[in-house]
Amino acid sequence: MKMNYEIFVDMSLDIDEKVAAENDLRYVPMEYTLGEETHRAVGPESDETMHNFYESMRQNIPTQTSQITPYHYEQTFLPSVKEGKGILYIALSSGLSKTYESALLAVDTIKEDYTDARIEVVDSLGATGGMGILAEAACKNRAAGMTLEENAAWLCENAKKINYWFMVEDLIYLKRGGRVSATTAFVGTALNIKPVLNINPSGELDTIAKKRGSRQAMHYIIERFAESYDPSLGNTVYICCADCKDTAEEFKAMVLKVNPDVDIKITMLCPIIGAHTGPGMFSLIYWGAERKQ
Repeated sequence: MKMNYEIFVDMSLDIDEKVAAENDLRYVPMEYTLGEETHRAVGPESDETMHNFYESMRQNIPTQTSQITPYHYEQTFLPSVKEGKGILYIALSSGLSKTYESALLAVDTIKEDYTDARIEVVDSLGATGGMGILAEAACKNRAAGMTLEENAAWLCENAKKINYWFMVEDLIYLKRGGRVSATTAFVGTALNIKPVLNINPSGELDTIAKKRGSRQAMHYIIERFAESYDPSLGNTVYICCADCKDTAEEFKAMVLKVNPDVDIKITMLCPIIGAHTGPGMFSLIYWGAERKQ
């Protein structure tokens, strides 16, 4: 049956939990470490769990994430394949991780034994709430009657129309990830510099501007939203924050002042992405003009 397919996402996404539950969204687990402890994210984490995660980061407890292996994907997808169900998987950007590549390798292996397996892997060219927006769209497309192949093609065609803007609170996490030098991190912290980043058309993270203080960074992002927001594909807007909900609520009011017709969803930033950006980060993610290099 052409409509008999499941929609999978990995745990680098942020999504409205009610929407995910109503559409029986499936998750590819991901692991992260906090100090000496290894945690397995199998679905959206509670706000309390995420608050404790970011509090630990504030106490300088080290964090890191693990790469999903092809074998891990095989074990996740095979139960559905054996039941004769198709799979539509939305992966973390190939410009940020090797998860997309690992998923493709897993699909090749699965098809050696299950030649009629129907699996489509979509490169989200993004992460966090942008993957949530794509997942919501995929569920609506399936409900509207799109086949697995049609849905995957639609997602690939429109992935670059999701706009991402981030502000990072503490440069030390970008330094650890090799995004900025130690000198830049030291000077930036001393001068209260807040980098504004986006995700480019290749799905890679770019530093676009450096603003003095959070307020200037917020206004810069709002200006970019006013220029590029396009509701033709949907009016869902995600504000994903790393344990700074007061800032997120303030930011929500700023967005609504620009456009009161948007549907804003505030979520805590997942640990898989938060481990690399640190506490205090917030993002604005929405359908907009196609990303340009």
